[in-house]
Amino acid sequence: MKGTPSMDTHPRKRPQILLHDPTLRDGHHAVGHQLGADQLHAYATAANAAKVPVVEVGHGNGLGASSLQIGRAALDDATMLTTVREALTSSRMGVFMAPGWGTSHDLVTAVRHGADVVRIAAHCTEADVTERHLGVARDLGAEAQGVLLMSHMTGPGELAEQCALMATFGAQAVGIMDSAGHYLPADVTERVHAIADAVDVPVIFHGHNNLGLAVANSLAAVDTGASVIDATARGFGAGAGNTQLEVLVAVLERRGIATGIGLREVLAAADIAADRLMKASPSIDSTAVASGLAGVFSGFRRPVQQIARAEGVDPVDLFLALGGRQVVAGQEDLIGDVARQLKAATR
Repeated sequence: MKGTPSMDTHPRKRPQILLHDPTLRDGHHAVGHQLGADQLHAYATAANAAKVPVVEVGHGNGLGASSLQIGRAALDDATMLTTVREALTSSRMGVFMAPGWGTSHDLVTAVRHGADVVRIAAHCTEADVTERHLGVARDLGAEAQGVLLMSHMTGPGELAEQCALMATFGAQAVGIMDSAGHYLPADVTERVHAIADAVDVPVIFHGHNNLGLAVANSLAAVDTGASVIDATARGFGAGAGNTQLEVLVAVLERRGIATGIGLREVLAAADIAADRLMKASPSIDSTAVASGLAGVFSGFRRPVQQIARAEGVDPVDLFLALGGRQVVAGQEDLIGDVARQLKAATR
């Protein structure tokens, strides 16, 4: 770590921005992880034509995560990777893995099937669990990145320390995910500034749109020094969706920031995503707002709605109660318990 992060009034030199597209991974949350091979291939082909730098693919929770607990994917990891790899002639292929769901064997398989960029994720205060897998990714010849989940659950200084730790483990880019769509632009500015001061590798920002601020938060990240920004076609993703890729490309173009992505082509890719991947574009409904305010993982939206309906409780109340418990991804089994407690309390 280069020292204690501190705010300053000097403008940063604007970095070259690389947009990372997890439409075919984060988008899986919105459809119960049920995208088929034809859908994956169609979008990957369009994203490649738009010159999207990195197209990420997999189960919504990453490599090895397909399970009864959080949802079985329609396709296994190898089939998803092979299908997308065939469509990408210029774009790189990315994968995401959280230790505990995925293993080193999953990383070996992913790289063997053509993964170029490997993201290892950890809860925002647990970067130490990424050490082994970042090393494996580097040894396999992939670009290794480290990201912190549920990053609103700790402060800028801790995030900076955790990101610096991942950089010492060999991460070639590090950053934060606003997994609950909880941030305001000022929150992003403060955190990205601290991280950029603490590391010498590119900084990543991944936003969700539960409070309608994903594009604004992504711009705040860019203005403060982040150079790898995640965004998905039509915002296809968990909860109220992600930062909307085609909108972000257009906004950055207005700002005079080049991304290397063709605007007309990325608009066409977004149309294909809308037609082929989703029943409806993401929207900010009451449960999405509640998830963002409560700071609950956006991927809980579907199970919260289903369980709330089954138990006869208000999904907004359920989200707020889960936020009070500070639940994180992987604790889906608590949703039913908390819903039943709410039901009993009401009676």
